[in-house]
Amino acid sequence: MSEKLTFPAESAALLEPRLPPKLGLESTSRPFVTLTFATSLDSSLSLAPGVRTRLSGPGSKAMTHYLRTRHSAILVGVSTVLADDPALNCRIAGASSQPRPIVIDANLRWTPRRSDKVFEVCRSGAGLAPFVLTGVDASDLPATSVELLQEHGGKYIYVPAARSESTGRLRFDWNDILAALQAEHLSSVMVEGGGQIINSLLDPAYHSLIDSVIVTIAPTWLGQGGVVVSPDRVTDTAGVPLPAARLSQVSWHPFGEDVVLCGTLRD
Repeated sequence: MSEKLTFPAESAALLEPRLPPKLGLESTSRPFVTLTFATSLDSSLSLAPGVRTRLSGPGSKAMTHYLRTRHSAILVGVSTVLADDPALNCRIAGASSQPRPIVIDANLRWTPRRSDKVFEVCRSGAGLAPFVLTGVDASDLPATSVELLQEHGGKYIYVPAARSESTGRLRFDWNDILAALQAEHLSSVMVEGGGQIINSLLDPAYHSLIDSVIVTIAPTWLGQGGVVVSPDRVTDTAGVPLPAARLSQVSWHPFGEDVVLCGTLRD
């Protein structure tokens, strides 16, 4: 079993203004949304698509697991699941609850297996089974995958999806994603990755849905060709480029060799 992590109380206090209300105080409208990820100095999440890349040092890694104790769900895209086989649990010592993993898999690319880490930690009592959000009708879901999820306490959840004209793939609207989480009584969610998920949420149309942004910046360059955090270009009516997003109410906190940037997309 993985070693338990600790996060100093004084460090936790620095982050408190950025976090949702204590678990159990549920929102009445939509889940509290925290966008959080680790990036290199050249804004890369990984060396290349599908390549697992460790960026966080011990201090910021413990911070991430502490953040998980303060959210009722953690959300990742299916590409992260396929590339990393993540456990999607919390390893902070003394944690009284585990967040619910949410996997965005509109096109049903992931075939769950008993050997996946997320199910191993579930069977050991150290995590929860995932809820998989998909645009595929229930009648078309593989029976073995449905049974495996249900055996561990997870499930598929249908979310309305639109088909992309450029790729032909199904895509979700973030309002529909959050509505699905709200229907499951999940009052807060950490959006952790990967690149497509983060960049889609950073679209200006969704800024009002993001309550807090917490970014770990590692002191390294990964080089060209990596998976980059960079939302689509924004222009004015004349076609002149504009900044896609800018944080306000910014604070910076060093954790080991990493620096954590906190802010909000609201004024």
